[in-house]
Amino acid sequence: MLDRFNGLPPAAAQQALLACCASPGWAARVADHRPYPTSADLIVAGVAAFDELTWPDLAEVLAAHPRIGERPTGDGAEAAWSRREQSGVQGADAELVAANRAYEDRFGHLFLVFASGKSADEILDAARGRLGNDEETERRVVRGELRKIVELRLERLVT
Repeated sequence: MLDRFNGLPPAAAQQALLACCASPGWAARVADHRPYPTSADLIVAGVAAFDELTWPDLAEVLAAHPRIGERPTGDGAEAAWSRREQSGVQGADAELVAANRAYEDRFGHLFLVFASGKSADEILDAARGRLGNDEETERRVVRGELRKIVELRLERLVT
């Protein structure tokens, strides 16, 4: 899969990367550094490029994510990966919907968590716990959660 990715035309490589992180600048940067000798090299480069994103860049990435507990729609890789990552949340119950709404009211963006392997109760506990964060702390947490998602999706892209 890495050879296939390395051989894609630039626009197609960027499109594939947007499923990992919805920042066009990030996708262009990672695509421009091909070919990658190993999958690990791609992941390291992708994470390094992610670490340079500003908060406005991250806000753009957040806007592309579905709300936790809502069934992502679409046929693309990003939607399929979101459905897989949120498999522990079979449907948003009233408590999770309320926690999402309270979080969005508090921070102005959707609640995002690295959901792979987490149950609905774990996600609900995380949402409730993070409501007590100040904005700076929460931005650090969001960056860390997004970073884990990007790393996982880069792995999936080439495996």
